[in-house]
Amino acid sequence: MRLTSFLAALLCGLFLAACGSDDESTESGSAPAEQSKTDTGAFPVTIEHKYGSTTIEKQPERVVVVGLRDQDALLALGVVPVATTEWFGKHPGAIFPWATNQLAGAEPPTVLTNTDGIQIEKVAAQRPDLILGVYSGITQKEYDALSKLAPVVAQPKDKVDFGSTWQQEQLTAGKAVGQAEKAQQLVDDTEQLIARTAAKYPHFKGKTAAEITDYQGVFVYGPQDVRTQTLEALGFTYPQALADAFPDEFGGNLSEEKLDAVDVDALVWLADGDRSVEDLKNDPVYSKLNVRKEERDVFILADDRVYEALSFPSVLSMPLLMDELGPRLAAAVDGDPSTSTDQAG
Repeated sequence: MRLTSFLAALLCGLFLAACGSDDESTESGSAPAEQSKTDTGAFPVTIEHKYGSTTIEKQPERVVVVGLRDQDALLALGVVPVATTEWFGKHPGAIFPWATNQLAGAEPPTVLTNTDGIQIEKVAAQRPDLILGVYSGITQKEYDALSKLAPVVAQPKDKVDFGSTWQQEQLTAGKAVGQAEKAQQLVDDTEQLIARTAAKYPHFKGKTAAEITDYQGVFVYGPQDVRTQTLEALGFTYPQALADAFPDEFGGNLSEEKLDAVDVDALVWLADGDRSVEDLKNDPVYSKLNVRKEERDVFILADDRVYEALSFPSVLSMPLLMDELGPRLAAAVDGDPSTSTDQAG
């Protein structure tokens, strides 16, 4: 199975079967939102990635997003893509609620899918002058085909596929559209927000934490996954046993006999599989772990806005994530099992 299909099945859970729509218009009628001023001397710009480097000669006007969350990085810069690639959520234009204001009255973008690979012909129909896929698993074959249509910025060469950080996505998008300075400021401001949140919860420091989901048993998000990195940015430590188990991947499955590796101080469940939360809590093996006995686990359902923000981190989603995940993690590690870690209103 190709990595993109595996990732989608893994991370989308129940949403994947309904992802996307093939009858979307092939032309976006949206007018771009007012962009920030382009940096002086921004073009031409050359951006390195997994398949070499791409030079963008002038400011792009029709950007197609083939990455699974690159649209937030563009919208934060005032750039409305003509097409996006839907991952999960079924939101108009594949634009999440925290980003809709960034459309500034423009129509939502055309939505593409990636369940069977990138829709090359539908990308071509958008007449792109830039194709952006930083958070992606673009193959060499797809890159070659897309490069015949427009300059393509693929996933970073120093990361596993789907291993880019929200910082990389923002900074790369900024370079690609001539707004590197604003992109850097957005990243700096967001990192300061995370630092303020971490300072609000100093007792996170030194505590171990991990995130898992009920995919084919128990799937653990690895050290290169952005969810893990978000916990670490808040002060938590990722268990070395898990880091050793999945050093070069975004995660993997744990067998029942190794489940004690997730017996951490705070465990986040992305509970979007076939089993209910009660079934997960009462699992014969998991129920015996201290993290469950002491109720240090946080269950996040697919209809929870924290689920969306945690899986789709960006400078636009991070304020919501910090506001609502922080208190739930605090409840998990406060030593009081009666403190609720349930989702916010």
